Amino acid sequence: MKILIVTQYFWPENFRINDLATGLRERGHEVTVYTGKPNYPEGRFFPGYGFFGRAREDYHGIRVIRVPLIPRGAGGRLGLILNFFSFALFGSLLAPFRCQGVFDAILVYEPSPVTVGLPALVLKWIKRAPMLFWVQDLWPETLSATGVVNSRWMLKAVEQLVQFIYRHCDLILVQSRAFMAPVAALGVAAQKTHYFPNSAEKVYRPLAIEASRPSGPESLTGGFRVVFAGNIGAAQDFETILSAADKLRAERGIHWDIIGDGRMQGWVESEIHLRKLGDNVHLLGRHPLESMPRFFALADAMLVTLKRDPVFALTIPSKIQSYLACGRPIIAALDGEGARVIEDSGAGFAVRAGDAGAMAEGVLRLYRMPRQEREAMGQRGRRYFEQHFERELLLSRLEQWMRDLAAGRACAS
Repeated sequence: MKILIVTQYFWPENFRINDLATGLRERGHEVTVYTGKPNYPEGRFFPGYGFFGRAREDYHGIRVIRVPLIPRGAGGRLGLILNFFSFALFGSLLAPFRCQGVFDAILVYEPSPVTVGLPALVLKWIKRAPMLFWVQDLWPETLSATGVVNSRWMLKAVEQLVQFIYRHCDLILVQSRAFMAPVAALGVAAQKTHYFPNSAEKVYRPLAIEASRPSGPESLTGGFRVVFAGNIGAAQDFETILSAADKLRAERGIHWDIIGDGRMQGWVESEIHLRKLGDNVHLLGRHPLESMPRFFALADAMLVTLKRDPVFALTIPSKIQSYLACGRPIIAALDGEGARVIEDSGAGFAVRAGDAGAMAEGVLRLYRMPRQEREAMGQRGRRYFEQHFERELLLSRLEQWMRDLAAGRACAS
């Protein structure tokens, strides 16, 4: 098939859509990606990119077409709004000229903003191809939960935009089963909504690390290592993480290693200094995707958190799939679907979102647990991943939906 993927983010930005596009290409499909100029998460264009130029590239046999946008900057409200709407505007205006050819299906990747659906709809109407919309974040709920938008009339306007986009899609894919009810509430028929969770890149797998754990760029601190990997943002509730670390400061053997960066990093650094947690909480910065399995293998427990909010209780943070794929025990402070996955898998403990005391108790429980029991948790998590989130299993599912839609469109014409 000839598949067009529309996404505001793509390589060299680190998003799951990179691997999904590669997986479809590996299966023999002709894949084109229509995307923006890379600027996430630093907020400025990656080296070699700018507003003009470098509009076409090749990524592992995938044709990449880029349109200009305004970089997100420091991640403030105005910067994000300009970033979101500039891609929607330029993507829509340039679609007829930049994105040539015939396509059997259009897949839209939406981890925020939902406005990525606007240029995708333009392309759907021009190309007369069926469109699948993969919902990673619920809008307008996420805007309200993260504090980006608080105005009721603006939230209502965004809701109407989301409703417009959803109703013009041929299929809505949701990364969490709990997303189905909010999508249905916007008037989408149940038969048009399918559960399609995130997987994890092939690089995520269990690794055996030598006992000596040599120092280097992919090593962690000594002692019992609790590792958080990913975005340091408002949704990740670092207040709870730091409060839990504060409660366990007397346990000198427990170390909290944070791998990643994001808009809240400055605040986290300041809090570590103010609370005098520098001996136990360590910011290790952002590292390449390929380094993650080694970091995870060196960890004694993996950490995932989300703020207490109804919309976050509906989501499954994609780092959970990565942790499960690597066979590591997990400690989580989150509600709803993410907690359910961890509990169902037997891969670790989930406590209520925002409960620093319960998180500290969970970490202490893992700390005092025999290593063999923690390893058994990780192995159960890996088996659960293979049953529910395995890459080839999900690619086959997506491939069949695309074939069915393409066949239906061909019959209709």
